[in-house]
Amino acid sequence: MAAPLSVIKSIVTVGGWTMVSRVLGFIRDLLIANFLGAGLIADAFFVAFKLPNLFRSLFAEGAFNVAFVPLFSERLETKGKEQARLFAEEAFSALFYIVLLFTAVAEIAMPVFIMIQAPGFIEDPEKFDAAVIMARITFPYLLLVSLNSLQSGILNSLGYFAAAALTPVLLNMTMIAALFVFTPFFGGNYGYALSAGVTTAGVFQLLWLVWHTHRAGLPLGLKRLKKVIRNKSEELRLLLKRIVPGVFGSGIYQINLFLDTLFVSFLTTGAVSWLYYANRLYQLPVGIIGAAIGTALLPILTRQLKAGEKEQAQNSLNRAIEFALLASVPSMAGLMVLSTPIIGVLFERGAFDTHATLKTAAALCAYAAGLPAYILTKTLAPVFYARGDTVTPVRIAAWALGLYIVLCAAFLPKFGYIGIALATGIVAWINVIQYILRIKKQQLHQTDKTLKKRTFSIIVSSLVMTVCVLEAKLKVDLMYPDWVHGQHLMKYGLLTALIAFGGVVFTVFVLISGGVNLKEIKNRFLKRKA
Repeated sequence: MAAPLSVIKSIVTVGGWTMVSRVLGFIRDLLIANFLGAGLIADAFFVAFKLPNLFRSLFAEGAFNVAFVPLFSERLETKGKEQARLFAEEAFSALFYIVLLFTAVAEIAMPVFIMIQAPGFIEDPEKFDAAVIMARITFPYLLLVSLNSLQSGILNSLGYFAAAALTPVLLNMTMIAALFVFTPFFGGNYGYALSAGVTTAGVFQLLWLVWHTHRAGLPLGLKRLKKVIRNKSEELRLLLKRIVPGVFGSGIYQINLFLDTLFVSFLTTGAVSWLYYANRLYQLPVGIIGAAIGTALLPILTRQLKAGEKEQAQNSLNRAIEFALLASVPSMAGLMVLSTPIIGVLFERGAFDTHATLKTAAALCAYAAGLPAYILTKTLAPVFYARGDTVTPVRIAAWALGLYIVLCAAFLPKFGYIGIALATGIVAWINVIQYILRIKKQQLHQTDKTLKKRTFSIIVSSLVMTVCVLEAKLKVDLMYPDWVHGQHLMKYGLLTALIAFGGVVFTVFVLISGGVNLKEIKNRFLKRKA
């Protein structure tokens, strides 16, 4: 059976806009690396930037959204658009008041938040104070992005994936502009300018999504707090009930990032920045592939399961897994083999020197080892969320978090900051194994022969590509010994050639071995045109 067109189309739509956002994100990071490097202000800014994003995952994209989307989709399917809108408005209002209160408390207690997030900064008063100021500037973004995330969930449930997927583009464009527009207003401090750009971007994103929800016929008003408290619907009660386990279940990655920063804050200056830049590159395929699959798959699976279309739901998940492996496995191999050239060519300029390149490349290599696992986790989690089960992901996350802390404690003394990246990758694979075992035990899914065949093809093709690219890189290194660190245009051409060579090798072998069926792709395209 062919994969449902809606799954493939939705993943490609979200992934396409996410790719645009990631490209702009890299331009943003190139500018940050050039102006801030990996020093005191950079470390302080990255901590300040992580704080609202940590709670964003817990309040919005994590707990609230994974509980909200299935309930909203079910109400839309069974009770119609107007009843779904009323529930969404109620949830929107509840989210607003909860996050507004939390944001106000955080602004007052920000020094305490920084002490918890980066206790190592306490020994450096200048870095600590800078982090507090920047965090106070960025933290209102949490309220804005939480409301944006709920509206994105509404639009995704209605099949309007493009509008929601474009919001990260607005964030990156605004932060890039802030470096040039806001910096003079902060006495030349790029960190403060970037922080202001974050919150400004949240305003732009909110206006964008409000306009699109109006166009979709689902305008959301803000109910009074008393009315929300007194007249809670059954769906809102159920939503609030599911939020607590959802905080832990889908917020595990952000919790890991929080612990990353906490642990690494005790290490040498620059370590926070090395991990940040490495994680940004690691997040390129994660954001494009993982976010696209998770975002598109959850509402589709929910609707199919509620409609009793179990066979279609099985097929949707199988094809989503194929898509995840096809993009993530060769990406992992490429990032590991070309970690130093990628970091050197992209970031090494201005305040970002050769030392920073080598340190960041080592972290990237370690992070990349867990790339397919993290994307598969994004693909498998909707199996439970679509059924309203937020408890199972909590149990998996709790076990993984405990293991992560143990691994960090074991790795840090010997491997330093790289130990954090290694622990992240190992835990990601443990997460996937846990999901697979529980899905199998509960008989929630059955892999088909096509998935098994294509998985084998993708793995073999990636191994062949790795060997070929490694050999090509060794030859380039012999011909041009310092090409990665030199300040010349040739390095861009050499890196592009190595990446293109790897892509060609992988494509040829995956086609020969049956990992991708061109005829099937062509038939789907023609069907879509028809």
